[in-house]
Amino acid sequence: MTIDESKPQRSADEEPLYCVRCGLCLSVCPGYRQTLNETDSPRARVALVRAVKEGLLDAPDDQYSAAFFRCLLCGSCSFVCPSGVAVDRILEMTRGELAHLGLLPEALASLDERIAQYRNISAENNEGRLIWADNLPTPPTGLGKERAEVAYFVGCVGSFFPRSYSIPQSLVQIFDRAGVDYALLGGAEWCCGYPLAINGEVEKARDLIAHNVEAVKAMGARKVVLTCPSCFHFWKHAYPAALGVDELGLEVQHASEFLAYLLETGQVKLRQVNETVTYHDPCDLGRKGGVFEAPRRVLQAIPGLRLVEMAENRGGSHCCGGGGNLESFAPEMSQAVARARIHQAADVGAAILVSACQQCERTLSNAARAERLRMRVKDITELVLEAME
Repeated sequence: MTIDESKPQRSADEEPLYCVRCGLCLSVCPGYRQTLNETDSPRARVALVRAVKEGLLDAPDDQYSAAFFRCLLCGSCSFVCPSGVAVDRILEMTRGELAHLGLLPEALASLDERIAQYRNISAENNEGRLIWADNLPTPPTGLGKERAEVAYFVGCVGSFFPRSYSIPQSLVQIFDRAGVDYALLGGAEWCCGYPLAINGEVEKARDLIAHNVEAVKAMGARKVVLTCPSCFHFWKHAYPAALGVDELGLEVQHASEFLAYLLETGQVKLRQVNETVTYHDPCDLGRKGGVFEAPRRVLQAIPGLRLVEMAENRGGSHCCGGGGNLESFAPEMSQAVARARIHQAADVGAAILVSACQQCERTLSNAARAERLRMRVKDITELVLEAME
């Protein structure tokens, strides 16, 4: 789906040949670190691909398939590989081949069917995407607006998961107080297509992609802002290629980048907040999307806030456990990864764990409760709204 320009540009078929089996990827793979099972390691997955291509293994079966879908697609392995092997490219290629062979696990095939039928991951009436706006003190000014400079793309999780409603609620209140000219797409917003793509079914995502770009451009928007890092990553790095263009003709920004702009231009004023926080880099926003500093600039702009870094941060950040559609396929591994991350936040003495992703907030909040930690988990939009004068 994406190509890291800093890595050697080899074909997907060539990639497995460059793995020297050093095992460095095992030290950073969040799934392997929980199971210590070699079949859950990036090295093993690369070896499996090579073995099939060289005829050393029989045709792929369900057991082979499971090895590739028990993965968060967090990109840690590619980030540390000394041979420059784009392991994530291999995984994406292999998932596509498995889906073509009819070896997509049932839970993930069901997810794809829901998206195809309902245009969202939740099998809800897609016209209900703005239900989160119903209990705001005043209706968002972007509600029902047909033309605007900024289109806010909320994403499926923020639209349909009640635990995440507070994220779009917070952002639109910030926009309204800052006087941002924005519009909400409502039912015209469809799933971004990323869940389909990481299930190996990129072709099924093309109609969604074309529809979303057309819907935003129909508003006359110059910029699309997204709170979901997966939506952001897919819009920015995969949408142009999927549509066969170099540029979308739109500026694509994550909400943390836009918030940093609003703060640095004085459009948002903040009060004193005397708390110690740590920041969790979402995989799709940071390691895969390259946005590390904007969220930190936002946190540093809040008077009185003390930011402490976890041992694994920025490009080396530990996954929250919510990526790769793993929750749908192997929830026990997803939960174990989240518990490991929440303890890293506790180790640095933070009272609040801040992220910039609704998936991260949800998985890490659940982990804090499961581990009985006195740790609050908040999205960066929620923290900014609380700090506004």
